[in-house]
Amino acid sequence: MKIEEVLKEGKRILNENDIEDANLIARILLEFILDMDRSEIIIKQEQEVEKENEEKYKNLIEKIVQGIPLQYITNNQEFMKLNFYVDENVLIPQPDTEILVEEVIKIAKKEAKEKILDICTGSGCIGISLAKAMQNAKITMSDISKNAIEIAKKNSKENNVLERTKFIESDMFENIKEKFDIIVSNPPYIETDVIRTLSREVQNEPKLALDGGEDGLKFYRILIKEASNYLKNDGYLCMEIGYDQKEKVIELARKEEVFSKIDIVKDLSGNDRVIICKR
Repeated sequence: MKIEEVLKEGKRILNENDIEDANLIARILLEFILDMDRSEIIIKQEQEVEKENEEKYKNLIEKIVQGIPLQYITNNQEFMKLNFYVDENVLIPQPDTEILVEEVIKIAKKEAKEKILDICTGSGCIGISLAKAMQNAKITMSDISKNAIEIAKKNSKENNVLERTKFIESDMFENIKEKFDIIVSNPPYIETDVIRTLSREVQNEPKLALDGGEDGLKFYRILIKEASNYLKNDGYLCMEIGYDQKEKVIELARKEEVFSKIDIVKDLSGNDRVIICKR
């Protein structure tokens, strides 16, 4: 089959299975298999596709139909204009999390905060983006998952910030022994019972990185209760939250009576997305 025919068949299968963005996904997968960019696909659309690549393409189309996220197939997701390796061991970085990163950069630059802990780091997208944006930053990234730590290391190396990043395998603060200017986290915050109602793509992401416990607040309780032990004076705890969690997380923060200021930042859709607590 020719390139244009293979692409058309991929689009047909995805559309028949009601896959959102079917045309885009079909093209990206073919670019991935043939190692071509979009312009090459167009220019060479009459070129024959080797049978082996045709079969590979069909197999990947089937994975999409089964709910495997595109990013786990191509092992890539862009975040803060950087490329990150991702697989089934880590969450796929989302655009909303860029709001969290941007707020931390503002604070760090304005107040010369250089020592930062990214807890529940996953792919490392937050910590690595901070290291990339601030040449003087010293970033520690921690995660309970050994596989996630290895992926964060890989991404740190690929994005040329390995010399300014440190990695700790840790269940929350368990193995953290230092104090920081800023603690930043995008913790698991989906209620356990809600996970099974989400899209198949999301359910194929690691449950460990999604499940925030019965009420979705399990990890905020730990972060808020213990953060003051790991923050320097005038340090900041910056957290991403679910769109409906603002009041509950603020209540947790106020109960601790260690934060002098609590601010909320909305995402581009107008949802409450980031909570910033100043010690």
